[in-house]
Amino acid sequence: MPIIINLDVMLARRKMSLTELSDRVGITMSNLSILKTGKAKAVRLETLEAICKALECQPGDILEFRAD
Repeated sequence: MPIIINLDVMLARRKMSLTELSDRVGITMSNLSILKTGKAKAVRLETLEAICKALECQPGDILEFRAD
């Protein structure tokens, strides 16, 4: 898939665990794990907004497009 999810990079930069992000955003650990591993088929804008607020970043910091 040409869309890369850099959630683990942002978590490392913010020194935040997946558990802490889950608590702040109100998303289950399993759903965040699916997103983090790139297995998610879609991301709600509301979810992306909440993640960006918690990580103090822009959507482009998390989502990346790579052409094959």
